Amino acid sequence: MATIGFIGLGNMGGPMVANLVKAGHIVKAFDLSPVQVGKAIDDGAQGAQSAQEAATDVDFLVSMLPAGKHVESLLVTGEGALFDVVSPNTLVIDSSTIDAATAKRVAEVGASKGISFVDAPVSGGVGGAVAGTLAFMVGGTAEQFAKAQPILACMGKNIFHAGESGAGQIAKACNNMLLAIHMTGTCEALNMGLKNGLDPAVLSEIMKQSSGNNWTLQVYNPVPGVMDGVPSANDYQGGFQVDLMFKDLGLAMELSQQSASPTPMGSQARALFNLHKAKGNGGLDFSSVMRLYQE
Repeated sequence: MATIGFIGLGNMGGPMVANLVKAGHIVKAFDLSPVQVGKAIDDGAQGAQSAQEAATDVDFLVSMLPAGKHVESLLVTGEGALFDVVSPNTLVIDSSTIDAATAKRVAEVGASKGISFVDAPVSGGVGGAVAGTLAFMVGGTAEQFAKAQPILACMGKNIFHAGESGAGQIAKACNNMLLAIHMTGTCEALNMGLKNGLDPAVLSEIMKQSSGNNWTLQVYNPVPGVMDGVPSANDYQGGFQVDLMFKDLGLAMELSQQSASPTPMGSQARALFNLHKAKGNGGLDFSSVMRLYQE
């Protein structure tokens, strides 16, 4: 049993805390929203009055925040920066999706203070967070990965050591760019079938059993009425928001420019999500890009 500080109790962080508690760990939870802290307390966590309190006297500190600027401010540059609070024995695990450069920079500052930091972004969405089946992509040393793995296993099913600091974020950017390409391509194909009189459920099954098969068709069909328990069956509510996919595609484009990696399909997917977002759909699940094709 470990004592874990957890900061960031949103749609992903809240369920992750609940799973850590279920695994028998003591969790000190903090969020800027008192409502979210209250939910964590209801799940069995201890409510912290501040980020500093959550980070004090813990074996692990996990953060799940919106962007790199928030992570860097919380740990390094902000007032009451947590790298001035945490013990050298504490392993800091950031599960936010941020740019790799920031993750590397934060890790370097941590190392200069004798603090271990790993980037461990996740894949699997809210459903995976609730079920404890997330995939973690970890950047850090082999020793840091070995220490983090038992804690991450309480929240996820597949834990990968992607490489050195920042590698987790690079893997996440690559994965989500491909996810966006799969989603837009699947919507394109399904819409063409619909426009030509095909039943989307039948067409989906044909493609699932053929060379067009992909994760979107298997578990996240974007056409309403084809699959139960997915956002398209709930007016595209819940799931992974268009705003977040657009943000992640921005990170992928930054990475492509820095490494001179051609990403024509990723760029086109980002343009499509940008257009969909501009029409006021940023709060919907990213599979709602199907509507862009149907308009």
